[in-house]
Amino acid sequence: MAILYSKRLRGWRFTLFNLCLGASHALVIFNAGAYIAMLPRVAGGLAIPLSFSTWTQTDYMISLALAFPLGGWLARRFGEYRPFVVAFLLFALASLICALATQFYAYLAARIVLGFAGGLTLPLGQALLLKEYPDHRKSIGIGVWSLFTLTPFTLGPPLGGWIADTLGWRWLFWLNVPVALTVAGIVGALLYRRGSPRLRQRFDTLGFFLFCLLLFGVQTLLNQGNDWDWNHSSYLMGLGILILMTLGYWIIWELSLRRPFLDIRLFAQRNFTIGVITLFFGFLMFQGLLSMLIVQIQVGFGYSSFLAGLVFLPMAIFAKPIAGVFHEIVKRHDARLLASANLLGFSATYFWLSHFDDPDAFEQLFWPKLLEGVCLGSFFVPLTALLLHGLPPERHPKALELANLLRIAAGAIGITLQGIVLYRRTPLHITRFAENHDGFDAFRLQTVQTLIDAGFEQTTAFAQFARLTAKAQLIRSLDDAFWLAGCGFSGLALLVWFAHPTRVPVKVSAREELRRETEAITAEEV
Repeated sequence: MAILYSKRLRGWRFTLFNLCLGASHALVIFNAGAYIAMLPRVAGGLAIPLSFSTWTQTDYMISLALAFPLGGWLARRFGEYRPFVVAFLLFALASLICALATQFYAYLAARIVLGFAGGLTLPLGQALLLKEYPDHRKSIGIGVWSLFTLTPFTLGPPLGGWIADTLGWRWLFWLNVPVALTVAGIVGALLYRRGSPRLRQRFDTLGFFLFCLLLFGVQTLLNQGNDWDWNHSSYLMGLGILILMTLGYWIIWELSLRRPFLDIRLFAQRNFTIGVITLFFGFLMFQGLLSMLIVQIQVGFGYSSFLAGLVFLPMAIFAKPIAGVFHEIVKRHDARLLASANLLGFSATYFWLSHFDDPDAFEQLFWPKLLEGVCLGSFFVPLTALLLHGLPPERHPKALELANLLRIAAGAIGITLQGIVLYRRTPLHITRFAENHDGFDAFRLQTVQTLIDAGFEQTTAFAQFARLTAKAQLIRSLDDAFWLAGCGFSGLALLVWFAHPTRVPVKVSAREELRRETEAITAEEV
């Protein structure tokens, strides 16, 4: 039987514990951000199409999202540290399989397990860390956890690109193994036989299984839609019908339980519904465009993985400082105003990026990405305040579990949807270009003659002209995606004004202040 200890860690043990939990948090988030820059190299290494390599990121995020609320239940049922240690042992095993796998489906399965194990550690790690701080210093613990939230994600793509270019993409997983085992070993040793109160609460197994089936079904439908030609495939149509039937049964099941896997009754609250919708579609567009840009400038424009990751680096300059400032600002202003201003900032960023026309002009990406970093830092805090407003405190954990799950899943869906946009728009632009520039068009003849004068053979010059044309139309497709996102964020900026005002008293108790800070940091995970 576990022994309950009220005494917290002290001295070097406390310092080591903080470092281990910070490293564990950074490791999981880094694996989400760094992997984006590696996708083209993963496709080459496994000899699969680029669209298939995208599955390994989207399914990773789906499994991570599903594990997030399960981690909270495990903490209540078994305590935090035992599931945390087991999850990191599983994380190390899955990383080892990813590093060794040569078959696509074995690798994909390992990535799914990796995401699930990582998702379990996020709520468990935060709870473990805060338990070791006394009440009057828990804000310091929140600050430590916050430091490892946005930073690894924003620095992940350039570091992941460097690993892929210098060491090889499999080294991401080789490096995971010793770090994960070290974290599991040290945390397990420091908290050995540490007990905690346990709540014997029944788990909604059927609700969890149905929701897994639902999310993976939706993601599979989107992943394979282009390959199977959508409504011309009986397989996809059957999958769509199965998804709809599962959704209907899942909703009925969840509403029939007193303690469901996800509390969908929260959608009866206007602010929660508007906040979650905004969070879902906002992160869907942000994550999808981020992945699309980093992958396409490698595949279409010849950037290395490291240079592609550097495009994301400007966002790291302001993202974290702005997030810290907004934790204070949201206490004094209506969250609708702050959220609307933030969403309009995203809209301006993507309208700005929609004028991108020179893949060699880094400044065309640097300045908009700098603004996007400001917007990312101010994205989560006001929306968290908005969706929690009007809910009693005891419902906040379930609300955050549902909001975080849907947001992380939205990131996976967004990656696939932006691929669909490119799949549809690029051939359209190429067709329009061909219609307006026939074989005797002066522009085409002049360009080909310029290439011949530069030393190309005639046949090679025509092939080079075709490649330049395809690159130009790819840029137009990227601009279309940015323009659509600009319109989408403008619509979300209007939507938040339909929520109730969220002004709250500035002076609140220390416990209430701590709870708000914890909730805000939780909403920024991954």
